[in-house]
Amino acid sequence: MMSQMPRQAALPTCPSCAEPLDAGDRFCGACGYDLSVVPPSPDDHPTLTMNGSALPAPAEAGGAVREVRDDRRAQEAPPGAPTAPGVSGVSGGPRAAGVSGSPGTADVSGVSGVSGVAAGSGVSDVSGVRFDRPAEPDEYALQAPDPRVAAEAAVVAESAKVCVACRAGRVDDDGYCENCGHAQPRERDHMELESGPIAAVSDRGLRHHRNEDAFGLGCTALPDGTPALVAIVCDGVSSATRPDDASLAASKAASETLLAALPQGTHPQQAMHEAIVAASHAVNALAGEPATAREHAPHQNAPACTLVGSVVTAGLLVVGWVGDSRAYWVPADRSSPPARLTEDDSWAAQMVAAGLMNEAEAYADERAHAITGWLGADAYELEPHTASFKPDRPGVVVVCTDGLWNYAEAAEEMAGVVPPDASARPLHSARVLVGHALDGGGHDNVTVAVVPFPAPAQGAGSA
Repeated sequence: MMSQMPRQAALPTCPSCAEPLDAGDRFCGACGYDLSVVPPSPDDHPTLTMNGSALPAPAEAGGAVREVRDDRRAQEAPPGAPTAPGVSGVSGGPRAAGVSGSPGTADVSGVSGVSGVAAGSGVSDVSGVRFDRPAEPDEYALQAPDPRVAAEAAVVAESAKVCVACRAGRVDDDGYCENCGHAQPRERDHMELESGPIAAVSDRGLRHHRNEDAFGLGCTALPDGTPALVAIVCDGVSSATRPDDASLAASKAASETLLAALPQGTHPQQAMHEAIVAASHAVNALAGEPATAREHAPHQNAPACTLVGSVVTAGLLVVGWVGDSRAYWVPADRSSPPARLTEDDSWAAQMVAAGLMNEAEAYADERAHAITGWLGADAYELEPHTASFKPDRPGVVVVCTDGLWNYAEAAEEMAGVVPPDASARPLHSARVLVGHALDGGGHDNVTVAVVPFPAPAQGAGSA
């Protein structure tokens, strides 16, 4: 094997042209160099190189800097011959204009493409350019940074997410900090949106591992030019498959249907009914799985969610719902009583309606929140509920999931939590309501939309 062959001693070479010499030669057979002439030794300074080579070389007068590209070109500059000050043969020459005129020094900062640049004076052999004097800190940039590498690093730094816990580690693709391992919040863990004069906030809560609620907001105009405000809130059914996808699909389909139908002259109550049907179709479509999917997971239910929505115009308030998400009316001056505008599709509501329990007893039962109506392919029958109202005074409509009303169930309790300036500051009010639920324990996802009545003119927003 080659690795086992004895190594031969290197033959001596001519100091002028580097051609191999025979033992006893007095003159170089290639260039005729007098081998009896011993070149003067350089000053005793350490040699600093970039490529690890530290071979001594003949010193040049004037300390000029040049690049020796191959051994044979050294014939053009025999030892001891003076060279013109400056930089010759340096690749990337346009960047080398900063060479200082003082003997034995040169400024090579910004020189790109130079192989083996070092600080000092003199010329090395084929190792490239070097200087034979001690380096002076911060005087010379030994290698200019590649601007492309710097640009790529800047892009990575901007795109990388920083951990919300330690504020130092980078977040990997799985959503965990590479430094402390902390799981990062998902995009839907906390959402806020303000659209003109209406706003909504949704939060994962303190007990659930993800947010399965979703909402949709929008502002449009009726054919006569008067404004119309739309708010949809959906709560995914946790016992179903993909409840977060169900609520998102339903809220998007319902809000888009309303915003398209109202400008065409469809009555708001009819538009709400159509929006709930469209939301139902969107959720049903999520159950379109291959037959083999149910064979592997027969226990899983089809994606499902509840829905509650509101349409507010200059003089009309319309609500629609399926399930146990609710809408409340809270007058601005609080001189008249608030009201709950929806009736739950739930076991507790059925017990109360049938006269078998009073409301306190029914909602204290562990079966209280078992819903009897929902959107989903396995729903018994879709029964969209709609109702319209004409309030005689200004106020706000609170559209929410049970993650909020569990902590303010009665209308009076809800009114006590809603800030007095809710009409003027809907986003602030929505944050306050979500905070109330979190302070109460945050056992469920919490989503609330605040809609002022009557609908203000287009362009009005939060103060």
